[in-house]
Amino acid sequence: MLRAISKMLKMAEIRRKILFTLSLLLVFRLGTFIPVPFTNAKVLEEMLNIQDQTNILGMLNAFGGGALQKFSIFAVGITPYITASIIVQLLQMDVVPKFTEWAKQGEMGRKKLAQFTRYFTIILAFIQAFGISIGLNNMTGEQLILNPGWKTYLLISIVFTAGTAFLIWLGEKITEKGIGNGVSILIFSGLVAEIPNMIKSIYLKELYMAGDQLFINIVKIISIGLAMLAIMVGAIYVQEAIRKIPIQYAKNGMRSTSYQGRAHTHLPLKVNSAGVIPVIFASAFLMLPRTIEMIAPDAALSKWLSTNLNFTHPIGMTLYVGLIIAFTYFYAF
Repeated sequence: MLRAISKMLKMAEIRRKILFTLSLLLVFRLGTFIPVPFTNAKVLEEMLNIQDQTNILGMLNAFGGGALQKFSIFAVGITPYITASIIVQLLQMDVVPKFTEWAKQGEMGRKKLAQFTRYFTIILAFIQAFGISIGLNNMTGEQLILNPGWKTYLLISIVFTAGTAFLIWLGEKITEKGIGNGVSILIFSGLVAEIPNMIKSIYLKELYMAGDQLFINIVKIISIGLAMLAIMVGAIYVQEAIRKIPIQYAKNGMRSTSYQGRAHTHLPLKVNSAGVIPVIFASAFLMLPRTIEMIAPDAALSKWLSTNLNFTHPIGMTLYVGLIIAFTYFYAF
């Protein structure tokens, strides 16, 4: 494995792509530390530190590498683009005839759909940014926004929307000139960046103040770590698994000899052809309704969404699993 990596790094093209990807990821990480104007991000950071990180806000914060907690220009993140992609791809299934026509036009049609997805992303990002600004200000007791008013909310929403547009550009450039899928790389880097904070949180909650429960908590942490490792190994095994479909060539006359060497040819089909995209899409889909809760936190619908659309609630977990299954079928079909 190390020899293969060494050979790969000796290739100038691979090195260039890796350096290009890392440079754009550095820009992304720097952006998560740039706060929007007229805000007191310290209040939000303290609130999110107290809250359970398994809720929707915790997931949104993790997807952005802590950008929401810092209330930075990338706080909305890439989720509006993911949501827009889901909706546009669903509309291609004979729902909007024009989209269906574009989907069948090859490269030219895909460019038109991609352009529409970008425009739709800007609309969703602005709506989500406006909801996050008002909602989080209400959740912090109106201490987050220093000068609350429609002009301030409008300015913050524009900054957030511009941040999302910039992240889309970064993702597309990584896909075009870097390594892997740009959006997935950005999400992965955000999750990795939050690992130190997660470790710190576990230490403070389970070890620092454990007292007589220290040994039990250590055993619990080790057990969870081993379970996560087993799940990771299983996920890699399934991701790399293929089903070999035998291919038989017709043999006739003078050509029969030329096909003898192809007797054992097979067509490899991935068992998990959809990859991790369904998980990302399902998470983004569950985050969208919480914008309603942030805009009108006292409404009955908002309270129901807050209670039931958590990953720890049976309804939220069932919906999450169901969306993963549905998106997996959709992308593998």
